Amino acid sequence: MNGKAVGDMDKKHTIPTIKDILKAREILREETVRKTPLHRSDTFSKLTGNNIFLKIESLQRTGSFKVRGAFVKLSMLSDEQRKYGVIAASAGNHAQGLAYAAFTKKVSCTIVMPQNASPAKVAATKSYGAQVILRGSNYDESWTAAQEIAKNESRTIIHAFDDAQVISGQGTIGIELLEDLSDIDQVYLPIGGGGLAAGVAIAIKEKKPNAKVIGVESKAFPAMKESITKGSLQPIVAGYTIADGISVKAPGELTYEIASKYLDDIVLVDDASIVKTMFLLMERAKLVVEPAGAASLAYLLTNAHSNKNKNIVSLLSGGNVDMYLLGQVVAKGLMHMGRLIKIFIQLQDKPGALKSVIDGIAELSVNIVEVVHDRLSSNISAGTAGVYLSLELENEKHADSLIHFLKKKKIEFKVVN
Repeated sequence: MNGKAVGDMDKKHTIPTIKDILKAREILREETVRKTPLHRSDTFSKLTGNNIFLKIESLQRTGSFKVRGAFVKLSMLSDEQRKYGVIAASAGNHAQGLAYAAFTKKVSCTIVMPQNASPAKVAATKSYGAQVILRGSNYDESWTAAQEIAKNESRTIIHAFDDAQVISGQGTIGIELLEDLSDIDQVYLPIGGGGLAAGVAIAIKEKKPNAKVIGVESKAFPAMKESITKGSLQPIVAGYTIADGISVKAPGELTYEIASKYLDDIVLVDDASIVKTMFLLMERAKLVVEPAGAASLAYLLTNAHSNKNKNIVSLLSGGNVDMYLLGQVVAKGLMHMGRLIKIFIQLQDKPGALKSVIDGIAELSVNIVEVVHDRLSSNISAGTAGVYLSLELENEKHADSLIHFLKKKKIEFKVVN
């Protein structure tokens, strides 16, 4: 077997059927994969004028839906394939999902990650028993390395999305949705490579053809939308998004074919909407959701107002978010909602100058989070001091009251958010 990767490429590009997804469902019943909750959110329902249901796949094993497809794929390996083990290229949820599934099923697993992969994600993948190899400066280079290792070690490559059995596993989410909410009008879900969207769309459309299935992509990576619009696979010029889980330069051949047939629409969302939605999910729903996982709800909160009283499902696909990014999301979320403002004021550098400003701010019940003095920058005149104030407020109206106070006192200031 040396020199040849073990695989089943003929099956890989066969479009899965509803029977395949139902079979996958039976496979997952025997595994540790959870049936995740479907929760109606009063908060988001009121904000959109619809009945918004959250499919909380962020509470899945390893923190994302990826473990479903991994378990199904591994369950269908031959004895020979199990003997030589599996390999994948991933820096995120697929790595952790496959590593966990392989550990549970006692299959050797190697994950190739870029050399600049997050240490937290590397550690998480290793904790599930996988061998992690850092190779290349980006995913494409890691993917090339994974193919070489697969050939040399006769390992089976487990693709993150462009695989019929993986797609069938992700499609079990659609079966669960229909079990818990038979009267679904619309389902919104994130699209990166398209495995999740493909599987769920097949399940929903085969069981309830009148329900709408809409994919949500990042504006910075509209690969599937561009491909469907132009009628062929379209690799795109990469932009930047915090939603790295859906930052895919080109969809898969199989997922593109399925999405073209089953999806009703593909819409786009920006990072600012995602950040605000992640913040709201934490504050209102007590859920930590990663940027890609929040994309579908982010679109709904911005654009769902044209619908009224529809039963709409938003699929929260994962909850693996870097802690440093999470801190930024909280701060930026507060800023977007007018509840955290940073201002710069320039005062005479003498006793009591700052106190009079602070006293006035305190009278407005504004909480001072941080005070930073600056006397040395080139834009600070001699005899004056610059002061940065980070202030916590109730809402935008409260912020307007603060701005009115500063102007009334003729205090020189500028907002530096």
